[in-house]
Amino acid sequence: MSRGLPERPVNVAVLMREAFVVLNDLVLTRLAERGHEAVRTAHGAVFQFLDEDGTTVSALAERAGVTKQAMASLVSHLEEHGYLVRVPDPSDGRAKLVLATERGREVLAIAQATVPEVETRVADVIGERRLQEMRKDLESIVTAAW
Repeated sequence: MSRGLPERPVNVAVLMREAFVVLNDLVLTRLAERGHEAVRTAHGAVFQFLDEDGTTVSALAERAGVTKQAMASLVSHLEEHGYLVRVPDPSDGRAKLVLATERGREVLAIAQATVPEVETRVADVIGERRLQEMRKDLESIVTAAW
């Protein structure tokens, strides 16, 4: 028992989340090593869904599956730290587009450059063949129509 709660069986969703946390921490470590300590796990929802030519906060929120208010808070934090900027949307005078600054593009580049290290570490644990099988399995889960 932990904190007075009964032990629960570990389910696959929890294990996938825990694996994500471990692997994502590696990315956050690489970012911090390059001076980007202000970027946290939650900010991945912004960077992951940000279009090269800009994206509205509403679109980011919808893509990430969070409220507009939550996304606006994440964007504000990243804007305050120089990773993003909001500019008028040329197609809608009432809207603003969120764009990555040079600093934000550096974060994206560091994260992308860390992918091979992450995949190598996973392959070291489970083997290259199983990594490729796991990738296919995860893609199937993501695209399954439930």
